[in-house]
Amino acid sequence: MISLFKDLQNLSSVASVVVSCSFLLILVIGCTQQATETQEISIEEEPFGTLEDEREVTEYTLSNANGMEVKIINYGGIVTSIQTPDADGNFENVVLGFESLDKYIPNGDYLGAIIGRYGNRIAEGTFSIDDTDYELATNDGDNHLHGGDEGFDQKLWNAKMQDDGSLTLNYLSEDGEEGYPGNLDVTVVYSLTNDNELKIAYKATTDKATPVNLTNHSYFNLSGQPDSPILDHELMLAADRYTPVNEELIPTGELAEVEDTPFDFTEPNGIGDRIDDVDGGYDHNWVLNRTESDSLFHAATLYHDESGREMKVFTEEPGLQFYSGNFLDGSMEGPNGTPYVKHGALCLETQHFPNAPNESDFPSTILEPGETYQTTTVYQFLTR
Repeated sequence: MISLFKDLQNLSSVASVVVSCSFLLILVIGCTQQATETQEISIEEEPFGTLEDEREVTEYTLSNANGMEVKIINYGGIVTSIQTPDADGNFENVVLGFESLDKYIPNGDYLGAIIGRYGNRIAEGTFSIDDTDYELATNDGDNHLHGGDEGFDQKLWNAKMQDDGSLTLNYLSEDGEEGYPGNLDVTVVYSLTNDNELKIAYKATTDKATPVNLTNHSYFNLSGQPDSPILDHELMLAADRYTPVNEELIPTGELAEVEDTPFDFTEPNGIGDRIDDVDGGYDHNWVLNRTESDSLFHAATLYHDESGREMKVFTEEPGLQFYSGNFLDGSMEGPNGTPYVKHGALCLETQHFPNAPNESDFPSTILEPGETYQTTTVYQFLTR
């Protein structure tokens, strides 16, 4: 009996060792898998040119496990390239960009850039906060556009590569820059996931009340052929209303219904189907059907049938500007001399509404000291 008891004790010890070793093996495998998943997202850097004042510009390449690549330079925070596959697995660049720094100076069409302090237009370049009037640069006729004469798209941002494969950009916009009040400390984080999502997270603080409306101005053409107009793309916008504009593209203040108008993209519609019914083409802000309880809201879906590429846009913003590349005229050339023609690409800029500082019924864009401006937009690339 004593011998049998000892045998059972030995068997129990062996079992404990086996269980412990199995647990350790599972733990090691789990840690290895986790490390591998982390390593699948990578970031690299290489020189991209030198500014006139001899400051160096760097291009960063974010890559994921699927072979998708996003390239960003710290000048203007510009997205220079997004390589993503079509339905047959062929990778092509789906944004307009240039292969050298000199072509981005000046970047008159804001290709791929971070826009600020205020994305879109402010009427007559003026606004008031607490009975104090401010005058901004008027760089779009009589109006202020995309931050002024030298907005965030023309700044050299401080850049830091993170261990998780993301890129953090930081810029301090000083009090009075382009006429804006307050020192605005801005951080933008670009990250890429294995779900083929390009995430753009914006954050800002200020020491004086100031308008803030940050966005990204990438031009998309899912065909991968920028000399082929995007009129054959199909677009869905989750918005029942939009903000009509005057002849200077300043909102009238009305929130108009899209139903029975060329602005109705509540169901997928071909961009070219009704564009001729819109004077000058699309360059308008849509009022998203997002509620305060929504976090990342599915705002838009863009689809190109021939390539099978699809792009979904998610945002925490109340509005989205759909611009159909109306002012592209073929004078700019991309890699291999490809001309960037009219309607050769489109922008889907998540935002607060244009001219909101002068429209009390629009969602406020005034950031107060002690508050934090924080918003995220996601562009996800899929195939059908």
